[in-house]
Amino acid sequence: MTHRNLLRALSAEDASTRLQAALAAGTRADPDLADPLVARCAVEPEFFVRDMLTWALTRLPVDVTVPKLLAQLRSGHAQARAQALHTLSKLGEPSTWPAISRALLRDGDDEVARSAWRAAVVLVPPAAKKELATELATQLGRGDRKVQLSLSQALVALGDVIEPVLRVALTSADPAVRAHARATERLLHDPDAGFELALDEASRIVTLGPDRA
Repeated sequence: MTHRNLLRALSAEDASTRLQAALAAGTRADPDLADPLVARCAVEPEFFVRDMLTWALTRLPVDVTVPKLLAQLRSGHAQARAQALHTLSKLGEPSTWPAISRALLRDGDDEVARSAWRAAVVLVPPAAKKELATELATQLGRGDRKVQLSLSQALVALGDVIEPVLRVALTSADPAVRAHARATERLLHDPDAGFELALDEASRIVTLGPDRA
């Protein structure tokens, strides 16, 4: 596939054609493809194609891809921010940690925030884990169960440093925050516990009290 044909295939109507183009781009690992790959990540509607685009970007030199991904974090398009964060988490470059800003961790778009949480726990240096745990705890109670599970998983990935912030959250006036904190605490101590059951149990305890739940 020529360079021109590959670029055309990346935006083809057929998703399987776009997938093959992303695979070809990753196999070729041509730095000149960085811009079109990043641009396509921002608009690609199919998850499995986006995943292949991310893989293709991880095959390129980091000094080429990282500046382009960091620029995407300032995009007004939510998918561009989310995919850039996802790719940065896959690259795992420690130097990109400062780019995981409070604004991204609190982004109004759930998918961006979830991507930021996942990237943060991958990139955070050990000395900043407590600070990150405190920041992530501000999002307890947010969103639907899928969003809450993502946050709990991010917090649990930080380890025991989250215990003090969970204790504080358990005293919140907001019952949703208390329930989410209790479910996260359960997952920290019992990783095999199902989140749905843990959250249901925590919600009952918050609503009825520990003696009646």
